[in-house]
Amino acid sequence: MKTIQMTIEEDLLTQVDQASHSLGVARSSFIRQALKLALRERKIADLEQKQIAGYQRYPVTAGEFDLWEAEQVWEEK
Repeated sequence: MKTIQMTIEEDLLTQVDQASHSLGVARSSFIRQALKLALRERKIADLEQKQIAGYQRYPVTAGEFDLWEAEQVWEEK
């Protein structure tokens, strides 16, 4: 693990301290978890943008998925 120094607004630091205290974790642990969550959300957003770009390049054509319509029907037994 590496130690870093960062600048943060006082009100944000107060909120971080309150949240970490209520969760019973250290400030640094709380910030690490928040950064991991932010990176995970960023990755998901990037993947969503790639999917959107793919559908924009190759839009779905009429009838493209008609073959699978019958598979969507759930039969009652």
